[in-house]
Amino acid sequence: MFKVRFVFVIVFSGIIAGLVFISSKEDIPAQALSKEAVILAFGDSLTYGKGAPAQSYPVQLERITGHRVVNGGLSGEDSSQGLKRLPSLLNEYKPRFVILCHGGNDLIRQLSKEKLRANIIQMIRLSKEAGAQVLLVGVPDFKLVRFSTESLYEEVAWQEGVLFEGEVLRMIENTASLKSDRVHPNAKGYALMAKAFAEVLKENGVL
Repeated sequence: MFKVRFVFVIVFSGIIAGLVFISSKEDIPAQALSKEAVILAFGDSLTYGKGAPAQSYPVQLERITGHRVVNGGLSGEDSSQGLKRLPSLLNEYKPRFVILCHGGNDLIRQLSKEKLRANIIQMIRLSKEAGAQVLLVGVPDFKLVRFSTESLYEEVAWQEGVLFEGEVLRMIENTASLKSDRVHPNAKGYALMAKAFAEVLKENGVL
């Protein structure tokens, strides 16, 4: 059973949003990171920080955690391209933790969800083989009028035994004041992503 946390975040623009942090299965082992451990934030434009790159979630997460957080985001990339790119970053930075937020472009372009699932699974397994723990981030299905998290992410997290956060992006995508355009968060939206991910890591003893 996933542990469910209710965290109320006050956004000073006047929005009070209740975020539900769905973290991990209770039997997923998690290890505390050493002070020197590197976190790799891997994904597409949502990780890169399109709309507010100087305030991307990796930048803000680094401030919160005190760990070096490598921004491995690349705008416009689909999951097949990401799968090819990930090994070089794992080899270069040797992260002890990977935050995987990928697949938005697959969903926007209506590419195969089965291929997306397979690619996400392979990214998780590559990260584990490189010695990293993984947090999988649920991405909304952008083709819907009201954004909801694509179900395959939680299914994959269960299958592969990794930490999971499935609410923060859905909440941001449904709140216009937290976005810089139809898809991408603004600085406040990226701040909520960083806080959400840090909370999952703290609750599971990683931080």
